[in-house]
Amino acid sequence: MPYEQSSPSAAAVNANKNEKDSRIAVLLFPVLILLGGLCGMLVPQAFVGFSGWINPLLMVIMFCMGLTLTLPDFALVFKNPLPVLGGVAAQFIVMPSMGWLVATLLQLEPALAAGLILVGCAPGGTASNVVSYLARGNVALSVAMTSVSTLLAPLLTPALALWLAGQYMPVDAGSMAVSVIKIVLIPVVLGIVLRMLFNRFVAKIGGVLPWLSVLAITFVVTVIVAGSAQTILTAGLLVLVAVILHNALGLALGYAMGVLLRVPEASRRTIAIEVGMQNSGLAGGLAKQYFSPEAALPGAVFSVWHNLSGALIAAYWRRKDAK
Repeated sequence: MPYEQSSPSAAAVNANKNEKDSRIAVLLFPVLILLGGLCGMLVPQAFVGFSGWINPLLMVIMFCMGLTLTLPDFALVFKNPLPVLGGVAAQFIVMPSMGWLVATLLQLEPALAAGLILVGCAPGGTASNVVSYLARGNVALSVAMTSVSTLLAPLLTPALALWLAGQYMPVDAGSMAVSVIKIVLIPVVLGIVLRMLFNRFVAKIGGVLPWLSVLAITFVVTVIVAGSAQTILTAGLLVLVAVILHNALGLALGYAMGVLLRVPEASRRTIAIEVGMQNSGLAGGLAKQYFSPEAALPGAVFSVWHNLSGALIAAYWRRKDAK
């Protein structure tokens, strides 16, 4: 019998395809969001009527995130809890406090200050896992941190917003907590359960999930920008500066937390990315619902910038490793 070379398993081929799709999605993410923001800016009247779609689309995004998670993803929390808990603590300490600091230093008007702080109070961003992979970070740690921060969001996001953003605008923390449970917790848990029940089917469509998330968050940003078009003309540059500072401080202090925890270089990169990349779409939706359309602007700008900065820093670290 002639020798037959063994071919890769269908699961391995499918996993490689899903990985490739995820990388393409996250690299194109800033471009698509920028185009969506331009559409919202140039023809706001075409999108302002879709403001009621923001929360349902955020639920779709979080549901897609839940479908990518499995119970073993949480195992790291119990096997090696220090990096996970230390990183999540940095997430909810560094970003809210730095949002408040930047808003104070730049003397942002109340709505913009509250919106920037709310970005800092949000859990980790949904694209951070792929960016951690691209940066050759600790992907298991990234997934664990994103999962834990997301599950803690119904408690910590409203509480931190009340404490810090409440200095600028009234915050209904109770109602916000209920909204976060509806928008974040329920869809994520439902996604995890469906993944457990239909794992093989979900694995087959895994490559589609990043694209659904990208398209959904792009439309959310478009609608938010459309509702804040006038504010962009007067304060857009200042908001961009605030967002860049906020994101840079998060990346730097997140990396410093990794150094403080004495974790390997790959884990330091992951903690930096997890702390610096926020679920800014959620923050923008909450800001629009509980503050004002102007308050949602920092979340929209952050959605563009943190994915761009994440892709750039990942490319830098990969080039550094190659050298």
